[in-house]
Amino acid sequence: MINIYDMTREDLIEWLNTQNVKSFKAIQIYEWLYGKRVTTFDEMTNLKKEFIDTLKNTFTIEGLIIKRKQEDDTAIKYLFELRDKNLIEAVVMKHDYGTSVCVSSQIGCNMGCAFCESGRLKKVRNLLPGEIVGQLLKIEEDANLRISSVVIMGIGEPFDNYDNIVRFLKIINDAKGMAIGARHITVSTSGLVPKIYEFAELPLQINLAVSLHAPNDEIRNKIMKVNEVYNIDTLMEAIRHYSAKTNRRVTIEYVMLNGVNDTKECAFELVNLLRGMNVYVNLIPYNETSHLEFKKSTQKRKDEFFEILNKNGITVTVRREFGGTIDAACGQLRANEVKDK
Repeated sequence: MINIYDMTREDLIEWLNTQNVKSFKAIQIYEWLYGKRVTTFDEMTNLKKEFIDTLKNTFTIEGLIIKRKQEDDTAIKYLFELRDKNLIEAVVMKHDYGTSVCVSSQIGCNMGCAFCESGRLKKVRNLLPGEIVGQLLKIEEDANLRISSVVIMGIGEPFDNYDNIVRFLKIINDAKGMAIGARHITVSTSGLVPKIYEFAELPLQINLAVSLHAPNDEIRNKIMKVNEVYNIDTLMEAIRHYSAKTNRRVTIEYVMLNGVNDTKECAFELVNLLRGMNVYVNLIPYNETSHLEFKKSTQKRKDEFFEILNKNGITVTVRREFGGTIDAACGQLRANEVKDK
């Protein structure tokens, strides 16, 4: 049986057509699921019993189970159990302007970035759209809050699960779904170039972030396996195409690794690489873990790197740190759960 949360509204309309049922029923179903947040088909009281029986015979309404919840002043981390007993994590980040959630897109990850704790568990499988939607629904229910923005930067490479991610985006962006504005949604990729070109054709104004983390192939080959397939020149060409096609600015993610990619020379190389492109750089303080040897940059190195970019016309920000005390920060998800599998 199909989890009904896997279905976009267009999917439901197609299914309704096979049942000779009018398409407006899709709106009614969505309003019950995402407006009133019912958990059984019997609660959909404006639908006929015969149709409810058809729904029951075709779909399930399947949510996630909260296995653990940790909280500090900046974040809430959720460990969820799926139907097959696999575990995933999502993080709520508290801002002055609202609440954002970082969701996972896969169980494990095959990208093998050397500095990322989350990738120590190799990919088990892709998450289905309903399992990604379920992270948001369960968080809103448990924390009694309204999610204002979403980043797909948790466990997994979103573009390695492209079709399911697109369906997820359509569901949460749907005015009858979770109604989260496209400009409040960001998808992050480590650099799967063909999917960047495909994403440029998507008729949604979703934000794109690219994890670059190095200004040259020599360094990036050492810390990101994906660069051996899609090198920096190829990646930059794809980003330029995306910006030209969508007229949207791309976020360049750059984690600061002490003595690896945080030198003044690296900063000047990054300036030369990005000059003239419709991008801005988001410098990410590295979050150390007990399993990996990388260390965070010193404050002096971070300040010098920032100033070089800034003085040379590259728009640059520093990501605020969230959830470091509960292993909920960038690159730390599943840090204490890998051993469970």
